[in-house]
Amino acid sequence: MSRITANRSSKKPAIPNEVRQSPGQPSRPHVPDNLFDLTGRVAIVTGASRGLGQYFARALAKAGADLVLTSRKREDLAAFEKEVQSLGRRAASLELDVRDQRSIEKFAAAAENVYGHLDILVNNAGCNVRKPALEVTWDDWNLILDTNLRGSFFVAQAVARRMIPRSYGRIINIGSVTSVAGYAGLGPYGASRGGIRQLTMSLADDWGKHGVTVNCLAPGWFRTAQNNVMYEDKEWVKYLVERIPLKRPGQPNDLDGAIVFLASEASRYVTGQTLLVDGGISTGAMRALRKTT
Repeated sequence: MSRITANRSSKKPAIPNEVRQSPGQPSRPHVPDNLFDLTGRVAIVTGASRGLGQYFARALAKAGADLVLTSRKREDLAAFEKEVQSLGRRAASLELDVRDQRSIEKFAAAAENVYGHLDILVNNAGCNVRKPALEVTWDDWNLILDTNLRGSFFVAQAVARRMIPRSYGRIINIGSVTSVAGYAGLGPYGASRGGIRQLTMSLADDWGKHGVTVNCLAPGWFRTAQNNVMYEDKEWVKYLVERIPLKRPGQPNDLDGAIVFLASEASRYVTGQTLLVDGGISTGAMRALRKTT
């Protein structure tokens, strides 16, 4: 793993004050007046070298969090790390390959070493191979499931081991509208995202007693590097928009409020849930009335 750097010019975030409950009950962090304030929190965002990962990281930084950014190649994070630091937040960039268990363990230890504590995990690293089901290969399936599902589990496990002793944590698994709906050409991807939804519920039940919440943020149709080729097809975009009740594809900033909510004290009694931010397409979005002028 490459050398870790962080902006040392900013004040080191203090671990939030904790208020003891009755004997035998876990400690709970002090609830701030602003429920969405992430000052003093440390947030990990995996897959932060591009796409929605950077938008998630940017939103958390603007809410006050200091960041751990990950990518398979640390140099891919250099420019974005400087951007985060320009917002007045500390940022550390680490290499992480979510398909390699040793890489996961090394990353988790290094992340904790940088700041001394870990509060928030955004499990964002993922990939896709878009093919008709009859053309999907064994290797295609393994690449997608190993990255999106197996990788998310073992990253969550490694980070949760460091959250549980402090009786506090926010884990946000990134799913998709394909967590709840099926689309041709997205068989392995949909299986991985459906698995993320189910995994979220299981981990929420497992770790809730330790003060760690686990939720899934499921974006709808947002233009990213993975699906950019689809948005170049004007007919397909028209087809898509007709099926979205809000009549437009998502913009990355549409996710800002949701990611901060799930990372903050505002969601302290929310766990095991999948929050769809999809313009309503998951409602079914099929016209059941005759078209009128």
